[in-house]
Amino acid sequence: MIFKVYYQESLYEVPVREKTNVLYIEGESERDVRLKLKERLINIEFVQALTGAYLEYEQQSEDFKVLEIG
Repeated sequence: MIFKVYYQESLYEVPVREKTNVLYIEGESERDVRLKLKERLINIEFVQALTGAYLEYEQQSEDFKVLEIG
């Protein structure tokens, strides 16, 4: 399943909407995604599962690249 992760670059700053970044990652669950991103020093705001029409819509974006963590 593909997840969309909203995050801030810094763990130590208050989240600001204008500085929110997005990445796409494959995982089995929200917990799995958070565990994969655990070593990165980012402040995860929200993890959203992408399915159906919403996934198709996101895939049309030129910024859609699924992060691969091995």
